[in-house]
Amino acid sequence: MPRLARGRVSALAGGPEGGKQPAGAEAGPPRVLLPSASPVPVAERILQRGIFEINGKSCDVVLSDSALRWRPIQPECPVAPAAGNSKCGFLSKEEFIELKDLFSVKLKWRRPAKRQKGGTLLGITLFACIKKEQNKIKDYTLTLNNSSEDHCSSWVRDLKKILAEFSNRPKSLKVLINPQSHKKKATHLYYEHVEPLLKLAEIKTDVTITECKGHALSLLMECELQEFDGVICVGGDGSASEVAHGLLLRAQMDAGIDTNYILTPVRTPLPLGIIPAGSTNALAHSLYGITHIVTATLHIIMGHMQPIDVCTFSSTGKFLRFGFSAMFGFGGRTLALAEKYRWMPLNQRKDFAMIKTLASLKPEDYEISFLPVKAFQDFQEVSRNEDRTTKSDYNDQWQKIQGHFLNISIMTIPCCCSMAPEGLASNTRLNNGSMALTIARNTSRPEFVKHLKRYASLRNQFNFPSVETYTVAEVKLQPRNNCGYGTGDVEFNAKSSENNYPWNIDGDLMEVASEVHIKVHPQLIKLYGGHLEGMNDYK
Repeated sequence: MPRLARGRVSALAGGPEGGKQPAGAEAGPPRVLLPSASPVPVAERILQRGIFEINGKSCDVVLSDSALRWRPIQPECPVAPAAGNSKCGFLSKEEFIELKDLFSVKLKWRRPAKRQKGGTLLGITLFACIKKEQNKIKDYTLTLNNSSEDHCSSWVRDLKKILAEFSNRPKSLKVLINPQSHKKKATHLYYEHVEPLLKLAEIKTDVTITECKGHALSLLMECELQEFDGVICVGGDGSASEVAHGLLLRAQMDAGIDTNYILTPVRTPLPLGIIPAGSTNALAHSLYGITHIVTATLHIIMGHMQPIDVCTFSSTGKFLRFGFSAMFGFGGRTLALAEKYRWMPLNQRKDFAMIKTLASLKPEDYEISFLPVKAFQDFQEVSRNEDRTTKSDYNDQWQKIQGHFLNISIMTIPCCCSMAPEGLASNTRLNNGSMALTIARNTSRPEFVKHLKRYASLRNQFNFPSVETYTVAEVKLQPRNNCGYGTGDVEFNAKSSENNYPWNIDGDLMEVASEVHIKVHPQLIKLYGGHLEGMNDYK
């Protein structure tokens, strides 16, 4: 295609009269009729206008400060539509891409495979996000063909300048990969699917493959985090929870807070991105609405961020850790049994631990104290308030429940997964400043199994006489007996401290012998991505 400089497009339309022929002139070959710039909204500032070939058609392309618009160039028809050409005189439909959906722009060259530079210029390639069904986001390309290097380079400069103005998008990321995740394929998954997109978006990365549990935590305590715009975790729920705990712990240390007694934690300045590479991926599923690796990566590239509530866990006044969810009783003992049989394949180990724990199901004698939230607020109303809930939303008096319980769960996130599409705590949100407390009182084994199976349904998960749900801000759990017990061949009492009770915190095992105090802290960390209620924009 010949070079077409800016500012000369109007001449192609036939001069200042817009292509009108003199009276009596013979009808010649159809002339090019360019659409006027009027479809571009007045509020948009036009930066470039030129002709490119798109999908085999010559198009008039207009670049504004917010969108790229194009319309195929149609020949001006000298014959009236009534004479048999009904399409003449009508402009084809305009198409456009919002610039906020672009994440990269490159000059397109034809060159030999081993050659890195030079070759024949073909045009410009734009890389953008396309919104698919079920919260899925995919990348796609649009090629603007034009062989003029000056013309294309000018467009690329303007497009890159606009992309650089999206300040929320990361430029440098610290990447932590758990090589044991995804059936020990997490590293391959990252380099095969994630890294190419990050490189395309010109995001610098510093990758560390963790060697053992706790490696990510110790690294975050020592790393020069000010060099990065965010931290990425490639792994499952346990890995993501460890990295989130490390980021928050580092924020407390940097703020001079004693990490043994954290009462009012500060927020971490760095957002966390999660590439789902585990077996359950409850955190990623709750965040993205789907466990799709490309979707998670594009959320990170585009800088979509969501503030998330986090819990603090403490015992006898001493801080234990940060977390998003916890289960005690059946959930904790199942995990403790699974940890003892780590030599088994993952899925087999989980099924074995669940069946064996159900076979020896026993209630826990506990006292539960909680500070309820007065009313569960509408999410859209809550999302407009920075602090989500305030002191006026809480009751002043603690409530207390005593008895025997089969399972107790406290969650700040829905904990959605393939086995529980609506979540283990479908009555909570990611950042409404409250936790969902769900207790299953002592009941028959068949009735408890029915309750567990109901999580696979889309409704009535808690519609059982033995199941109670509360929306709370704080919870205290105190054991009323100090006698541990075994389930079959596994003893839950630790050698270092007798009568320890197992807790399942974000898929990690924690053993505590005395009262545990859980408190929610609104919007303590930002995660790259959206949430189920906010994903309508990405469908």
